[in-house]
Amino acid sequence: MLEGDLALATVARLEPGCTIHVCTACRRQRDDLPDGYDRPGVELASALAARLAGSRVAVVEVECLAVCKRPCTIALAADGKWTYLIGDLDTDSHLDEIVGAAQSFAASANGIVPWKERPASFRKGVVARVPPLPRQQGSDQ
Repeated sequence: MLEGDLALATVARLEPGCTIHVCTACRRQRDDLPDGYDRPGVELASALAARLAGSRVAVVEVECLAVCKRPCTIALAADGKWTYLIGDLDTDSHLDEIVGAAQSFAASANGIVPWKERPASFRKGVVARVPPLPRQQGSDQ
């Protein structure tokens, strides 16, 4: 039986649409806070989950996406589609853009949303685009 982040991501990927993986480990320097940093992914994941509740887009918190120098980072993923890793996001500034981009991504055939339809935060924040895994012959999935 799968546990933790992997189980959530696996269940989410079985549903139509897409999954937004949100890194909750990244720290952003904040001189105005006692610890000197915050973890913006925690707030972003919560806001996205609330906004997308009941939609075809799942939100899954993950411990690390290994883009620590560009908090806050998400990955848009879906079965048979390209995966996008996008950094330098902010809940207050980019929430609507992330929701719209995720909906466009989910509606696309292959995960590639035309450049002119991508919000500015995605045009500037793309860290990587990863091709989908090839389907195995004889697989129904």
